[in-house]
Amino acid sequence: MKILIRMDDIAPGMDMGKFRRFKRLLDEYNIRPLIGVVPDNRDPKLKVETEEPDSKQKKGMDEEAESEENPYFWRMVRDLQSEGWIIAMHGFHHVYTTKKGGMLPLNKQSEFAGIPYEKQLEMISEGKKILESHGIATDFFMAPSHSYDRNTITALVEKGFRRVTDGFGRNAYRRFDMTFYPISYRKDSALTDDHEGYTTFVVHTNTLTNEDFNYYSKVFETGKVVSWNEWLMTDPVEAGELQGIKEYILARIKYILVHKRW
Repeated sequence: MKILIRMDDIAPGMDMGKFRRFKRLLDEYNIRPLIGVVPDNRDPKLKVETEEPDSKQKKGMDEEAESEENPYFWRMVRDLQSEGWIIAMHGFHHVYTTKKGGMLPLNKQSEFAGIPYEKQLEMISEGKKILESHGIATDFFMAPSHSYDRNTITALVEKGFRRVTDGFGRNAYRRFDMTFYPISYRKDSALTDDHEGYTTFVVHTNTLTNEDFNYYSKVFETGKVVSWNEWLMTDPVEAGELQGIKEYILARIKYILVHKRW
């Protein structure tokens, strides 16, 4: 089993100290992750800090003053993309407006699931325009809290998105005119799984502890972690009819195990 890294909640005001520390760890092992960038963050929980850039960051970046919290944020994202990092659109505002779990009910909160199609289409369209206004083009989508529904998928396809980082399994698979790249159901089992295939570890750098950094250092030492470009070069499989039912049941089981309740 090969492991990929996805980093959620990339937005102005995030904890840049922890982000840079994790990036140094990735660079040490030559790993290029997938990162979920919030187009227009309005979630106060993601606004951890506001810091001044160093002199190297300032050079040639005066035009980036449109981002109030971190005027150099978007330049950083473009630089990461040029280094081979894969960019995904991570929702729109990252604000939860429903208590729906959607198609993959790992959580009972959503920015998208349960919202009418036309509204979701508008949100996805506006999010894409914001990224493009900063020079970032992507056809990858990352739903906040892993929560989305059929309307989300239909709206994504309508707006030119073709890939989603979510689902369960050992391989990328095709479903609803979209390619899904599964996340890890259990990290410990993924590390010991000798079957061929790929899975994704989800990382929130804002909340990483020293213990977490030590854990990921040991994970990278296993040699199982690879860059996203490797997975993107493989052909997805066609999902069977029972894929959605299987994923829904597994997601509910994981929710129950984590929250100890229905």
